[in-house]
Amino acid sequence: MSISTTIKSIQDIMRKDVGVDGDAQRIGQLVWMLFLKIFDDREQEWELIYDDYKSPIPEKLRWRNWAADPEGMTGDELKDFIDNTLFPGLQNLEPAGDDYRGVVIRNVFEDAYNYMKSGQLLRQVINKLQDGINFNKSAERHELGDMYEQILKDLQSAGNAGEFYTPRAVTEFMVNRVDPKLDEKVMDPACGTGGFLTCTIEHKRKHYVSTPQDEQTLQKSIHGVEKKPLPHLLATTNLILHGIEVPDQIKHDNTLARPLISWGPKERVDVIVANPPFGGMEEDGIETNFPSAFRTRETADLFMTLFIHLLRDGGRAAVVLPDGFLFGEGMKTRLKEKLLEECNLHTIVRLPNGVFNPYTGIKTNLLFFTKGKPTETVWYYEHPYPEGYKSYSKTKPMKFSEFQTEIDWWGTEADGFAGREETAQAWKVSIDDIKARNYNLDIKNPFESEQVSHDPDELLAKYEQQQAEIQEIRHQLRDILADALSHNRDENTDGGAA
Repeated sequence: MSISTTIKSIQDIMRKDVGVDGDAQRIGQLVWMLFLKIFDDREQEWELIYDDYKSPIPEKLRWRNWAADPEGMTGDELKDFIDNTLFPGLQNLEPAGDDYRGVVIRNVFEDAYNYMKSGQLLRQVINKLQDGINFNKSAERHELGDMYEQILKDLQSAGNAGEFYTPRAVTEFMVNRVDPKLDEKVMDPACGTGGFLTCTIEHKRKHYVSTPQDEQTLQKSIHGVEKKPLPHLLATTNLILHGIEVPDQIKHDNTLARPLISWGPKERVDVIVANPPFGGMEEDGIETNFPSAFRTRETADLFMTLFIHLLRDGGRAAVVLPDGFLFGEGMKTRLKEKLLEECNLHTIVRLPNGVFNPYTGIKTNLLFFTKGKPTETVWYYEHPYPEGYKSYSKTKPMKFSEFQTEIDWWGTEADGFAGREETAQAWKVSIDDIKARNYNLDIKNPFESEQVSHDPDELLAKYEQQQAEIQEIRHQLRDILADALSHNRDENTDGGAA
């Protein structure tokens, strides 16, 4: 039985369980069990390689000792063990000296949840996993990687969980263009399910890893942060699937909850590849971690401020952002001015509608910039649909091969992209023209006749963006009034005391 058949039959069993409601819960349930099975397979490997290997998991909680026997615990006994022994035990693991595997497992299970109510169905699922997946067989390892990518794709139709998955073609193209070198520190501060990081691992292995020492350098160079439990679990498992032995550098945290000034010089990174959540609002108070000129509750804007700060001089970034960032005003104007003054925003690739369907129909852009020199010219490249396409869909997804025209056109930053030429898809705009437009970067293709959009998704996206900006202005006015009233109260109190 193939791995894809195994996974499908497991999901069919889960659908019979009254406790599992919808795709997101089903995926979460599958992945914590998959994590433990894969970890146990890896441990068998480590036990052969390292004579002194000691598992961070207590013996009775190791997969081999409670799950592997098909005639083992089942029914209420199994359900009780998982809920009251396995989960509490894994949630309280500690590091053993310099070995942080225990911390990785603890972080994964901190907010994981056993949704299944039936111990009999649990046993059926566990037996399918045990029989159908062996991570130590190289052919199966590759197939499991492909299958996991499909599981992540399925998130796109699982309600809000879709925000954590960026299409593989997009992540691969962005990593290809920033070209992270072997020893360069790469970070995704909103890493979702880990797509950018796994693409980076594959890119480095393909181009720069040739010795075991190189592999160790690679292992230490990948960093990510994700605040929500399900994508953090998915990302950690994803990195283990991609050969990262101890992915303790995938933190379960909110990067924005830390004051911007507390990120010191030693924490600067060489490369950022990211698709920060857009359209969402951070909780009250998060914006106070940022300088007053860049305070907002719009998540993507706060992340952009952070990205600029985190890059070292000469550091490179590739970021997915919606059209609203390009044409937005107020705080967005100040942020774009900062970006263009502190970084060379050399390229904006404008993606067509539907790249992120069905999660969102909002038009998106890929921004490529390098910190340390101000922008003089921004090049735009409008990515066309493949011939015969009017949109992308589950059956017609975007493919990496579509980006070959951009790759052929790209040139090199070392000579200031001197080899680039304007085409029907590519045009350039000077910094003076951008300043004259008050930093509005929403510049249409001059080689296409102007068309008024009647696309409902696009119109709705613009409306939502305007509403968000109105709400932000209200928040700013509220803060100004609160400060003024507080100031008046203080003056009156001082006057009374006098």
